[in-house]
Amino acid sequence: MKRILHPALLAAALLALPVSLPALAVQPDEVLPDPALESRARAISQELRCLVCQNQSIDDSNAPLARDLRVLVRDRLKAGDSDTRVMEYVTDRYGDYVLLRPPFKATTLVLWAGPFAVLLFGAIGTFLFLRGRRGVAAGTDTAPLSADERRRLDALLRKDD
Repeated sequence: MKRILHPALLAAALLALPVSLPALAVQPDEVLPDPALESRARAISQELRCLVCQNQSIDDSNAPLARDLRVLVRDRLKAGDSDTRVMEYVTDRYGDYVLLRPPFKATTLVLWAGPFAVLLFGAIGTFLFLRGRRGVAAGTDTAPLSADERRRLDALLRKDD
């Protein structure tokens, strides 16, 4: 008897497939012939931010600037630089912003505190908005009807019956 793969299992396997594949951003002409150097280059590239995409490493990005940075990293490694020296070279040229995990210091305070500040301002804005809406929903912002307005409203309501 032939065993058929359960559809849910097949779907899960197909969804997991892209995760298991290597990143396709590194072009074949960039790959170094020495596997040890290539491994080091990939490790460094995964620590550097694509300045165009801003939320991807240069190892994952297809942007032309990311390609230029990958080539730069490989050139520095071929020249004999250590991993630390390559990272220093890139950060000297592009600043700490190029690092996916920038160091915590005065010049990178915005990078570290920025997301929390946006979240705080969003929470304050939401609170103020909801507080204002609560007053409108409760009817606290409206004056009571005058006797004339009440008579006109009653007349309109009787007219619809």
